[in-house]
Amino acid sequence: MSHQPDEDEGKGEGEDVQRITTPLQHSALAHPMRQRLLFALSTRPSTISRLAAQLGANKGSVSHHLRVLCEAGLVQDAGTRRVRGGTEKYYRRTAERLLVAEPRAEGTAALFGAVAQELDRSPVDHLMTLRHLRLSPAKAAKLAEALAALVDEAEEDPEGEPVHGLLVTLYQQAGA
Repeated sequence: MSHQPDEDEGKGEGEDVQRITTPLQHSALAHPMRQRLLFALSTRPSTISRLAAQLGANKGSVSHHLRVLCEAGLVQDAGTRRVRGGTEKYYRRTAERLLVAEPRAEGTAALFGAVAQELDRSPVDHLMTLRHLRLSPAKAAKLAEALAALVDEAEEDPEGEPVHGLLVTLYQQAGA
C-alpha cells in the first residue's frame, strides 16, 4: 500500500492502482485483520480456509472481514472451484496497489498493527530501523524519491519463493 500521492491520476504502465477516497474504504482499512487479508491476497487469490490457516485466524472472523473489504470494493469474488463434493469460493484484491492520498490516523494505526502482527509471525529475523535526521525540504524530497524508486524497482523472484513485506515511510516530525 502506498500512502503518498501519485502525480498520475490514472493507472501507471502495467500497474493496477486503486485510490482510497470513500469513508467506507477508509473504514475498511481501519482494522489490522483487514490489512493482513489485503497483504495475504497480494500474491494470489485465496479461499477463506486458506486465509484463515495462513493468518492463524478463525474462518468466521476471516469471512466477516472479507465481507467488509468486498463491500468497500477492495476485494472481489475471483470465482469458485469444485472440491470433494463442495465448492470453494476464491477472493482477490481489486487492485495490485492501494493509494491512500489522505491517510487517516485509524487506517495508519491498523496498518502498523497489521505489520506488527506479521513481524511477530515471521519465521526469520527481520530488519527494522527508525532513524531521525535533520533534512532540508529539498533533501527530504530527494530521499523520498530515492526510497520510492528503490521500492518500485525491486525485482521479484519467481513464484515459490517466500514473500517479504516492505514498509517504507518518510515523515516530518510534528513541531520539529
